[in-house]
Amino acid sequence: MNTTEERGRITARVSTSVAEKLQEAADLTGATLNQFLVQSALKEANRVIEREHTIRYTREDAAMLINLLDSPPSPNPALAKAFAQYKTKVENGILTIRAGSGT
Repeated sequence: MNTTEERGRITARVSTSVAEKLQEAADLTGATLNQFLVQSALKEANRVIEREHTIRYTREDAAMLINLLDSPPSPNPALAKAFAQYKTKVENGILTIRAGSGT
């Protein structure tokens, strides 16, 4: 079975000096200009996505988080009230809980 992936097109207008610099870099890596641009853009896209999906914290932050997980604080009055209201809604059939849905 032969399947082909649909392809999109990206175009960019750049100055001659930028185009020449990109072409030189592509030539030095042995890639076509298009290959070089796609590889470079994809590398940067992955870096940005990874940076945005990574949570960085200090040792003090990590220690505080572990302490909170080991010894969670008691619910404050607002949380206790919200939980009681939620529980009432579930018991009265206003809300239903489905496995894996979070509601």
